[in-house]
Amino acid sequence: MPLIKKVFLVLFLVFYGVCIQHIEAQNDTLYSLNNNPGWLVPSPVLNTKRLTFFTGTGIVAYSGTLVALNNLWYAGYPRSSFHFFDDSGEWQQIDKAGHTVTPYLEAYYIMHVLRWSGINHKSAAVYAGLTAFMLQNTIEVFDGFSSEWGASVSDVAANFAGAALMTAQELSWGEQRIRLKVLPYFHAYPEGELKNRANQLYGTSLLVRTMKDYNALNIWLSINPASFNKSQKHLRWLNVAVGYGAGGMYGGYKNTWYDEEGLFHDRTDIRRYRKIFLSLDIDFAKIKTRSRTLKAFLGILNIVKFPAPTIEFNTKGQVLFHPLM
Repeated sequence: MPLIKKVFLVLFLVFYGVCIQHIEAQNDTLYSLNNNPGWLVPSPVLNTKRLTFFTGTGIVAYSGTLVALNNLWYAGYPRSSFHFFDDSGEWQQIDKAGHTVTPYLEAYYIMHVLRWSGINHKSAAVYAGLTAFMLQNTIEVFDGFSSEWGASVSDVAANFAGAALMTAQELSWGEQRIRLKVLPYFHAYPEGELKNRANQLYGTSLLVRTMKDYNALNIWLSINPASFNKSQKHLRWLNVAVGYGAGGMYGGYKNTWYDEEGLFHDRTDIRRYRKIFLSLDIDFAKIKTRSRTLKAFLGILNIVKFPAPTIEFNTKGQVLFHPLM
Protein backbone atom coordinates (compact mmCIF):
# COMPACT_ATOMS: atom_id res chain seq x y z
CA MET A 1 0.00 0.00 0.00
CA PRO A 2 1.46 3.43 -0.92
CA LEU A 3 3.14 5.17 2.00
CA ILE A 4 1.44 8.44 1.13
CA LYS A 5 -1.66 7.14 2.89
CA LYS A 6 0.32 6.66 6.07
CA VAL A 7 2.00 10.03 5.76
CA PHE A 8 -1.41 11.76 5.77
CA LEU A 9 -1.91 10.55 9.32
CA VAL A 10 1.40 11.79 10.67
CA LEU A 11 1.18 15.29 9.18
CA PHE A 12 -1.38 16.70 11.58
CA LEU A 13 0.39 15.09 14.55
CA VAL A 14 3.71 16.60 13.54
CA PHE A 15 2.02 20.02 13.57
CA TYR A 16 1.48 19.70 17.30
CA GLY A 17 4.54 17.69 18.15
CA VAL A 18 6.92 20.09 16.49
CA CYS A 19 5.87 22.85 18.86
CA ILE A 20 6.70 20.99 22.03
CA GLN A 21 9.49 18.68 20.89
CA HIS A 22 11.88 18.13 23.80
CA ILE A 23 10.61 21.02 25.87
CA GLU A 24 11.70 19.45 29.16
CA ALA A 25 14.58 21.18 30.94
CA GLN A 26 18.16 19.94 30.58
CA ASN A 27 19.88 18.50 33.65
CA ASP A 28 22.84 20.78 33.12
CA THR A 29 21.78 24.05 34.75
CA LEU A 30 24.11 25.99 32.49
CA TYR A 31 21.95 25.00 29.55
CA SER A 32 18.57 24.80 31.30
CA LEU A 33 15.76 25.95 29.05
CA ASN A 34 14.28 29.35 29.74
CA ASN A 35 10.56 29.84 30.22
CA ASN A 36 9.92 31.89 27.11
CA PRO A 37 7.64 31.52 25.28
CA GLY A 38 5.45 30.46 28.19
CA TRP A 39 3.06 28.36 26.12
CA LEU A 40 5.89 25.94 25.34
CA VAL A 41 6.46 25.19 29.01
CA PRO A 42 4.96 21.79 29.93
CA SER A 43 2.27 21.88 32.59
CA PRO A 44 3.39 20.46 35.98
CA VAL A 45 -0.14 19.12 36.55
CA LEU A 46 -2.89 17.94 34.24
CA ASN A 47 -4.01 20.91 32.15
CA THR A 48 -7.49 20.02 30.92
CA LYS A 49 -7.63 22.97 28.55
CA ARG A 50 -4.49 21.86 26.73
CA LEU A 51 -5.57 18.24 26.66
CA THR A 52 -9.07 19.13 25.45
CA PHE A 53 -7.66 21.39 22.75
CA PHE A 54 -5.34 18.70 21.47
CA THR A 55 -7.93 15.93 21.67
CA GLY A 56 -10.68 17.95 20.00
CA THR A 57 -8.50 19.33 17.26
CA GLY A 58 -6.92 15.94 16.72
CA ILE A 59 -10.29 14.24 16.30
CA VAL A 60 -11.41 16.84 13.77
CA ALA A 61 -8.13 16.62 11.84
CA TYR A 62 -8.12 12.84 11.91
CA SER A 63 -11.74 12.64 10.75
CA GLY A 64 -10.96 15.02 7.89
CA THR A 65 -7.95 12.91 6.99
CA LEU A 66 -10.07 9.75 6.78
CA VAL A 67 -12.61 11.49 4.57
CA ALA A 68 -9.85 12.76 2.30
CA LEU A 69 -8.22 9.34 2.11
CA ASN A 70 -11.52 7.71 1.30
CA ASN A 71 -12.15 10.13 -1.57
CA LEU A 72 -8.57 10.06 -2.83
CA TRP A 73 -7.70 6.37 -2.57
CA TYR A 74 -10.81 4.24 -2.12
CA ALA A 75 -13.72 5.96 -3.88
CA GLY A 76 -12.64 4.73 -7.31
CA TYR A 77 -12.55 1.07 -6.31
CA PRO A 78 -15.43 -1.28 -5.47
CA ARG A 79 -16.03 -2.29 -1.87
CA SER A 80 -15.90 -5.87 -0.70
CA SER A 81 -16.41 -7.87 2.46
CA PHE A 82 -13.59 -7.50 4.96
CA HIS A 83 -10.63 -9.60 3.92
CA PHE A 84 -6.89 -9.95 4.41
CA PHE A 85 -4.19 -9.73 1.78
CA ASP A 86 -0.61 -10.95 2.16
CA ASP A 87 1.62 -8.21 0.79
CA SER A 88 4.65 -9.09 2.91
CA GLY A 89 6.73 -9.83 -0.19
CA GLU A 90 6.08 -6.56 -2.00
CA TRP A 91 8.61 -3.82 -2.68
CA GLN A 92 11.51 -5.65 -1.02
CA GLN A 93 9.82 -4.77 2.32
CA ILE A 94 10.56 -1.06 1.92
CA ASP A 95 6.88 -0.34 2.54
CA LYS A 96 7.06 -2.35 5.78
CA ALA A 97 10.00 -0.27 6.93
CA GLY A 98 7.89 2.80 6.17
CA HIS A 99 5.03 1.36 8.20
CA THR A 100 7.43 1.09 11.13
CA VAL A 101 8.73 4.66 10.90
CA THR A 102 5.32 6.35 10.71
CA PRO A 103 3.83 5.09 14.01
CA TYR A 104 7.21 5.60 15.68
CA LEU A 105 7.10 9.30 14.78
CA GLU A 106 3.41 9.57 15.61
CA ALA A 107 3.93 8.02 19.04
CA TYR A 108 6.91 10.23 19.77
CA TYR A 109 5.11 13.47 19.02
CA ILE A 110 1.88 12.42 20.71
CA MET A 111 3.86 11.59 23.84
CA HIS A 112 5.34 15.07 23.97
CA VAL A 113 1.96 16.67 23.48
CA LEU A 114 0.59 14.62 26.37
CA ARG A 115 3.52 15.61 28.55
CA TRP A 116 2.95 19.22 27.56
CA SER A 117 -0.63 18.74 28.76
CA GLY A 118 0.58 17.61 32.19
CA ILE A 119 0.40 13.82 31.88
CA ASN A 120 3.32 12.04 33.57
CA HIS A 121 6.12 10.64 31.47
CA LYS A 122 5.41 6.91 31.61
CA SER A 123 1.65 7.26 31.14
CA ALA A 124 2.22 9.59 28.20
CA ALA A 125 4.59 7.09 26.59
CA VAL A 126 2.10 4.23 26.92
CA TYR A 127 -0.93 6.22 25.74
CA ALA A 128 1.04 7.63 22.81
CA GLY A 129 2.20 4.21 21.66
CA LEU A 130 -1.30 2.76 21.83
CA THR A 131 -2.80 5.77 20.04
CA ALA A 132 -0.28 5.67 17.20
CA PHE A 133 -0.79 1.93 16.79
CA MET A 134 -4.57 2.29 16.59
CA LEU A 135 -4.38 5.25 14.22
CA GLN A 136 -2.41 3.18 11.74
CA ASN A 137 -4.71 0.18 12.09
CA THR A 138 -7.66 2.34 11.09
CA ILE A 139 -6.13 2.42 7.63
CA GLU A 140 -5.94 -1.37 7.64
CA VAL A 141 -9.70 -1.46 8.20
CA PHE A 142 -10.18 0.75 5.11
CA ASP A 143 -7.92 -1.57 3.14
CA GLY A 144 -9.79 -4.62 4.40
CA PHE A 145 -13.05 -3.42 2.88
CA SER A 146 -11.48 -2.45 -0.46
CA SER A 147 -11.36 -4.95 -3.31
CA GLU A 148 -8.13 -3.35 -4.54
CA TRP A 149 -6.18 -4.08 -1.37
CA GLY A 150 -6.88 -5.93 1.86
CA ALA A 151 -5.93 -5.75 5.50
CA SER A 152 -2.33 -6.77 5.95
CA VAL A 153 -1.06 -8.70 8.98
CA SER A 154 2.50 -7.67 8.17
CA ASP A 155 1.43 -4.01 8.11
CA VAL A 156 -0.15 -4.39 11.54
CA ALA A 157 3.04 -6.03 12.82
CA ALA A 158 5.15 -3.20 11.43
CA ASN A 159 2.80 -0.61 12.95
CA PHE A 160 3.17 -2.29 16.33
CA ALA A 161 6.95 -2.50 16.05
CA GLY A 162 7.30 1.22 15.38
CA ALA A 163 5.01 2.33 18.19
CA ALA A 164 6.51 -0.20 20.61
CA LEU A 165 10.07 0.94 19.85
CA MET A 166 9.23 4.46 20.98
CA THR A 167 7.29 3.44 24.08
CA ALA A 168 9.74 0.76 25.22
CA GLN A 169 12.67 3.17 25.15
CA GLU A 170 10.83 5.81 27.17
CA LEU A 171 9.80 3.23 29.78
CA SER A 172 13.27 1.66 29.94
CA TRP A 173 15.60 4.62 29.52
CA GLY A 174 13.46 7.74 29.69
CA GLU A 175 14.81 8.84 26.30
CA GLN A 176 15.19 7.79 22.67
CA ARG A 177 18.61 6.22 22.32
CA ILE A 178 17.65 4.55 19.04
CA ARG A 179 15.69 6.65 16.56
CA LEU A 180 13.96 5.80 13.32
CA LYS A 181 14.53 8.34 10.56
CA VAL A 182 14.00 8.73 6.84
CA LEU A 183 16.02 10.28 4.04
CA PRO A 184 15.22 9.77 0.34
CA TYR A 185 18.04 9.48 -2.17
CA PHE A 186 16.72 10.13 -5.67
CA HIS A 187 18.03 8.64 -8.89
CA ALA A 188 17.21 9.74 -12.43
CA TYR A 189 15.23 7.06 -14.26
CA PRO A 190 16.28 6.20 -17.84
CA GLU A 191 14.22 7.86 -20.56
CA GLY A 192 11.60 5.73 -22.24
CA GLU A 193 9.52 2.93 -20.83
CA LEU A 194 11.32 2.84 -17.46
CA LYS A 195 10.79 6.53 -16.79
CA ASN A 196 7.16 6.27 -17.89
CA ARG A 197 6.67 3.35 -15.53
CA ALA A 198 8.38 5.18 -12.67
CA ASN A 199 6.20 8.24 -13.26
CA GLN A 200 3.13 6.02 -13.15
CA LEU A 201 4.16 4.29 -9.94
CA TYR A 202 5.95 7.01 -8.01
CA GLY A 203 4.69 10.30 -9.41
CA THR A 204 6.73 13.17 -10.78
CA SER A 205 6.71 15.92 -8.14
CA LEU A 206 9.32 16.00 -5.41
CA LEU A 207 6.71 15.77 -2.65
CA VAL A 208 4.95 12.73 -4.10
CA ARG A 209 8.20 10.95 -4.93
CA THR A 210 9.41 11.55 -1.39
CA MET A 211 6.43 9.58 -0.14
CA LYS A 212 6.04 6.95 -2.84
CA ASP A 213 9.35 6.24 -4.59
CA TYR A 214 10.43 2.94 -3.06
CA ASN A 215 13.67 3.00 -5.04
CA ALA A 216 14.61 6.26 -3.31
CA LEU A 217 13.17 5.83 0.17
CA ASN A 218 15.81 4.83 2.72
CA ILE A 219 14.93 4.02 6.33
CA TRP A 220 17.52 4.61 9.03
CA LEU A 221 18.13 3.22 12.49
CA SER A 222 20.10 5.98 14.22
CA ILE A 223 21.88 4.98 17.43
CA ASN A 224 23.36 7.41 19.97
CA PRO A 225 26.42 5.72 21.55
CA ALA A 226 26.79 8.45 24.19
CA SER A 227 23.40 7.50 25.65
CA PHE A 228 24.86 4.12 26.55
CA ASN A 229 28.01 5.70 28.02
CA LYS A 230 27.06 8.46 30.43
CA SER A 231 30.72 9.24 31.15
CA GLN A 232 31.23 10.47 27.60
CA LYS A 233 31.59 14.25 27.72
CA HIS A 234 32.09 15.21 24.09
CA LEU A 235 30.20 14.61 20.83
CA ARG A 236 27.13 13.41 22.70
CA TRP A 237 25.07 14.41 19.66
CA LEU A 238 26.95 12.10 17.27
CA ASN A 239 25.02 9.02 16.12
CA VAL A 240 25.88 5.91 14.16
CA ALA A 241 23.25 5.14 11.52
CA VAL A 242 22.41 1.90 9.75
CA GLY A 243 20.10 2.27 6.75
CA TYR A 244 18.01 0.01 4.54
CA GLY A 245 16.94 0.62 0.96
CA ALA A 246 16.24 -1.19 -2.29
CA GLY A 247 16.52 -0.58 -6.01
CA GLY A 248 15.58 -1.78 -9.47
CA MET A 249 11.88 -2.00 -8.62
CA TYR A 250 9.26 -1.33 -11.31
CA GLY A 251 6.51 -3.35 -9.68
CA GLY A 252 5.53 -4.71 -6.31
CA TYR A 253 6.82 -8.24 -6.92
CA LYS A 254 8.51 -8.24 -10.31
CA ASN A 255 9.38 -5.93 -13.17
CA THR A 256 6.51 -6.73 -15.50
CA TRP A 257 3.45 -4.60 -16.17
CA TYR A 258 0.78 -3.53 -18.62
CA ASP A 259 0.77 0.10 -19.70
CA GLU A 260 -2.29 2.28 -20.22
CA GLU A 261 -2.65 1.03 -23.78
CA GLY A 262 -2.68 -2.59 -22.67
CA LEU A 263 0.83 -3.39 -23.91
CA PHE A 264 2.79 -5.85 -21.81
CA HIS A 265 6.29 -4.87 -20.65
CA ASP A 266 8.77 -7.44 -19.40
CA ARG A 267 11.87 -5.93 -17.79
CA THR A 268 12.90 -8.85 -15.66
CA ASP A 269 16.37 -8.24 -17.05
CA ILE A 270 16.65 -5.42 -14.48
CA ARG A 271 17.84 -6.85 -11.20
CA ARG A 272 15.93 -6.00 -8.05
CA TYR A 273 18.31 -5.62 -5.13
CA ARG A 274 18.62 -4.60 -1.49
CA LYS A 275 20.95 -2.05 0.05
CA ILE A 276 22.45 -1.71 3.51
CA PHE A 277 24.07 1.59 4.51
CA LEU A 278 26.51 2.60 7.21
CA SER A 279 26.85 6.27 8.04
CA LEU A 280 27.00 8.95 10.73
CA ASP A 281 24.09 11.05 11.92
CA ILE A 282 23.22 13.80 14.39
CA ASP A 283 20.77 13.54 17.27
CA PHE A 284 19.61 17.14 17.33
CA ALA A 285 17.92 16.61 20.70
CA LYS A 286 21.40 16.27 22.21
CA ILE A 287 22.44 19.75 21.08
CA LYS A 288 22.19 21.96 24.15
CA THR A 289 20.44 25.30 23.99
CA ARG A 290 18.60 27.57 26.39
CA SER A 291 16.02 28.53 23.78
CA ARG A 292 12.79 26.55 23.81
CA THR A 293 12.00 27.81 20.32
CA LEU A 294 15.33 26.58 18.98
CA LYS A 295 14.87 23.29 20.81
CA ALA A 296 11.53 22.84 19.06
CA PHE A 297 13.12 23.59 15.69
CA LEU A 298 15.91 21.08 16.33
CA GLY A 299 13.23 18.55 17.11
CA ILE A 300 11.86 18.92 13.59
CA LEU A 301 15.24 18.03 12.14
CA ASN A 302 15.31 14.71 14.00
CA ILE A 303 12.69 13.34 11.61
CA VAL A 304 15.28 12.98 8.87
CA LYS A 305 18.78 11.58 8.88
CA PHE A 306 21.50 14.20 8.54
CA PRO A 307 23.32 13.81 5.17
CA ALA A 308 26.81 12.44 5.74
CA PRO A 309 29.42 10.25 4.00
CA THR A 310 27.93 6.78 3.59
CA ILE A 311 29.09 3.30 2.62
CA GLU A 312 26.61 1.12 0.73
CA PHE A 313 26.65 -2.68 0.63
CA ASN A 314 24.17 -4.21 -1.81
CA THR A 315 23.05 -7.63 -2.97
CA LYS A 316 24.62 -7.04 -6.38
CA GLY A 317 27.94 -7.57 -4.64
CA GLN A 318 28.94 -3.91 -4.74
CA VAL A 319 30.47 -1.73 -2.07
CA LEU A 320 29.82 1.93 -2.92
CA PHE A 321 30.76 5.23 -1.32
CA HIS A 322 28.36 8.17 -1.27
CA PRO A 323 29.83 11.56 -0.27
CA LEU A 324 26.50 12.70 1.16
CA MET A 325 23.55 10.48 1.91
